[in-house]
Amino acid sequence: MSDYGHPLTFGSFLTPGNADPTRPVGLAMLSEQVGLDLVTFQDHPYQPAFLDTWTLLSFVAARTERVRLSANVTNLPLRPPAVLARGVASLDLLSGGRMELGLGAGAFWDAIEAMGGRRLSPGQGVRALEEAIEIIRQIWDVDAQGGVRVSGEFHRAVGAKRGPAPAHDVGIWLGAYKPRMLALTGRRADGWLPSLAYLQPGDLARGNTIIDEAAAGAGRSPADVRRLLNVNGRFAATGRGPLDGPAEQWAEELADLALTEGISTFILASDDPDDLRRFAAEVAPATRELVAAERADPPTGAPADRTRTGADPAGATGGTRRHTTSAGPTGRPAPVGAAPFAVVPTPDDGVRRSDVRVWDEAARPAGPAAEPQRTYTAHDQASAQHLIDVHDGLRAELAQIHDLIEQVAAGLIDVGTARSHINTMTMRQNKWTLGTYCESYCRVVTTHHTIEDRSLFPHLRRADPRLAPVIDRLEEEHHAIHDVLEGVDRALVAFVATQDGMADLRAAVDLLSDTLLSHLSYEERELVEPIARLGAH
Repeated sequence: MSDYGHPLTFGSFLTPGNADPTRPVGLAMLSEQVGLDLVTFQDHPYQPAFLDTWTLLSFVAARTERVRLSANVTNLPLRPPAVLARGVASLDLLSGGRMELGLGAGAFWDAIEAMGGRRLSPGQGVRALEEAIEIIRQIWDVDAQGGVRVSGEFHRAVGAKRGPAPAHDVGIWLGAYKPRMLALTGRRADGWLPSLAYLQPGDLARGNTIIDEAAAGAGRSPADVRRLLNVNGRFAATGRGPLDGPAEQWAEELADLALTEGISTFILASDDPDDLRRFAAEVAPATRELVAAERADPPTGAPADRTRTGADPAGATGGTRRHTTSAGPTGRPAPVGAAPFAVVPTPDDGVRRSDVRVWDEAARPAGPAAEPQRTYTAHDQASAQHLIDVHDGLRAELAQIHDLIEQVAAGLIDVGTARSHINTMTMRQNKWTLGTYCESYCRVVTTHHTIEDRSLFPHLRRADPRLAPVIDRLEEEHHAIHDVLEGVDRALVAFVATQDGMADLRAAVDLLSDTLLSHLSYEERELVEPIARLGAH
């Protein structure tokens, strides 16, 4: 089991088809709009049905602002490494430091040879790739003295000028499957980028072992190599197999890959806009939540090789649990670095948008009072803060929905007098986009509550029976919020399908705001201290 502690990122793996050249560009822009971190394209220069990947990457870089970009992976036999290095650095400078470099040793050798490339055996391909990495790194190393000099069997540089340097440290990610390529990844690369569809059971663990051993042999830390994975599957109402089911199933399976196989970047191979939206809006946040919760409170006796070489998102390092020294004020051993509880729950501001009341807030039970002399480690407090961080994400997304509603409402007023067919079509698209965003948000809330009902609440109930009345009330509120979410869903259907419906949608979202924000504040008030005290399994 290996968790290298890297923050999780999510991306798209798109087909650069040229039948409709605007389609891959639009999918890349959509990937950024829905919140994915990375956009990648296949690179098959011999495929006449594809746009040239590096030309496409340049065009997409000019049409996006935030998302990172990479070939997945670059076909090295048809891309001279010195020229490739300058092209990557140039595009990194032009895009504000958003380029990464996926590299492959080559495949489809008949097609490569037909394009003028040299056919290589597997062993030759690995040696050629290592020579290319050396040339690329030397081109980017503008602080070194002299020109670039590599006397390789397949690639040579005899004094080429260095530069330009990229805007940031571009990661070199290798598409590797066989032992020699995996060992090269450990020695020289910044990332391992295979496709799940090409792997057999056990291949990830075996690959990690080879990479880790090669990294250690080269004087590197295994965590210097990010583990990325191209994934594909199907979203469905019920689970039928791996990555074939609802978003919450995807999240659980990807979280398991992160925690047991060290994968920290998941790249969805799909050209379906709905898949990309669901992957970004539902799978990514739920996966991050599951992994962050596990990292904040790893199982007792977790294997030592679940390495975390830097500070993890919960503030812990090295997977360390609690170390004790002399007795504290309560008579128990006082943890090193312990301090009074400092995590501040988000207060309920009392603002209500709707006249409808789903529950009686005054009837909410309170849990046991915190022990005034008790102290908590940084790890304890980070576990509690995690709940607030998750809730803050839900609050921010809810505020975004309100902003979108007002923008679309203003546009609907304008479009009523507009004569332009284009303006009318734009508003239809905006209504559909708002509807999709709201629908995705409702699923995210449901997934978050499901995780709490199945994991957090049972653990806290067992660990401290005094919390039972609070847990019971929170579960009842989950059911009530579910009914409110169904009301939002009904309003969305009417909103997207009819000419009006904005008033009903606004009322449904206002009621969701009142119930959800009140619930989140109550939950934080009652649970952040118990989570710090008892952990958050």
